Amino acid sequence: MDQYLKVENAVSRLVREYEEHGSLVVAYDFDNTVYDYHQAGHTYADVIALLKDMKTIGCYLIIFTANEDYDFIKKYCSENEIPYDTINENPPFFDSPARKIYYNILLDDRAGLKQAYDSLKELLKRLKK
Repeated sequence: MDQYLKVENAVSRLVREYEEHGSLVVAYDFDNTVYDYHQAGHTYADVIALLKDMKTIGCYLIIFTANEDYDFIKKYCSENEIPYDTINENPPFFDSPARKIYYNILLDDRAGLKQAYDSLKELLKRLKK
């Protein structure tokens, strides 16, 4: 099995990176990850609570989205107390000419949200020990 298909290996990597740097870069999608894009009545309280927990341990949070209405995103996040540091921009401490945004982990409804969520919850649990 490939190295990071094993959940334990993925979690251990996050723990090592956090312990080394005292932080992680957590990117998250906006639409259908923290915001009900289709207005279907969905809530995202668990993901939002996790983002708040990540912020309390010093993580840098990037909204990584195809939604171009940044004014709406900022307003929505402010009104709903959803923490973020930037939208679609690398952290200031990561200088790279690459177009890809740097992150340690991504929370996205279309990209393994459950495993990423569970991995970060496990990270928090291990840090409390």
